[in-house]
Amino acid sequence: MTDALRMPDGLNWLHGMPGGPQWLAELPERLADCARRWSLRLGPPFGYACASLAVPAGLPDGTRAVLKVQFPDAESEHEATALRHWDGGGAIRLLAHDPDLRALLVERCDPGTPLHALPLDEALDAVVALLPRLWVPAGQPFLPLAEAAAGWAARLPGKWERAGRPYERRLVDLALDLLGDLVDSQGEQVLVNQDLHAANVLRAEREPWLVIDPKPLIGEREFSVVPLVRGTELGHSPTAVRRRLDRLSAELGLDRDRVRGWTIGQTLAWSIDADQVFTDHIEVVRWLLD
Repeated sequence: MTDALRMPDGLNWLHGMPGGPQWLAELPERLADCARRWSLRLGPPFGYACASLAVPAGLPDGTRAVLKVQFPDAESEHEATALRHWDGGGAIRLLAHDPDLRALLVERCDPGTPLHALPLDEALDAVVALLPRLWVPAGQPFLPLAEAAAGWAARLPGKWERAGRPYERRLVDLALDLLGDLVDSQGEQVLVNQDLHAANVLRAEREPWLVIDPKPLIGEREFSVVPLVRGTELGHSPTAVRRRLDRLSAELGLDRDRVRGWTIGQTLAWSIDADQVFTDHIEVVRWLLD
């Protein structure tokens, strides 16, 4: 398989990133190294990819797994450690890890249907049952939400200027105010996942639904539902966004104002990437402000 590796289109953006072309060129060799180390039979890559390459893997005992090789970004650096903390409770199990190769061998979800295949309220029912199991105490080496939020706030004004001021300055100032206020008044600190959207929760056999691809932080519970409130996978409309905010806040016992504030603050901070402006992010913020 590795001799004629077909890269998913979702990795094309890495050709323009520092270290990206080299990482892409080395992927076949990294996959071969992992296959030798863990005696794996590898299949062709899964079609969806963003910051890692995932391929189906068969172990000698017949276990069906997934081999994931990560581009070395900071957000996913401690994914393996998060999976160890959860130990299969609501998330996929980590089977093996090579930090030098940034390679994870993980449990495979079968049939692997994404959560967004469900109607909105059924999907939210599943999240309400699943998410409290992931709120476990943790400390080092995970990045504190307070530190991450300080970085978002520090970078946003410059990104906004370089992007040509794509929306009014009052939104930038609002994000800075919200992030500053929320950071200093957080509740109990637990393990949270800043990439918990509805494409990263899959139907499985061991449990009804399992979380994949975490990007872990340590922060208050209210932050953990931000990707679900913002994400387009469960519907992109004022009604759908507000429904997610209301139901997740109420049924998980979260402070709705804080969930709303974190969603506005982080969504604006992530609304610009280099010269790309994510209009869906700006729409979510405007809907939450109406």
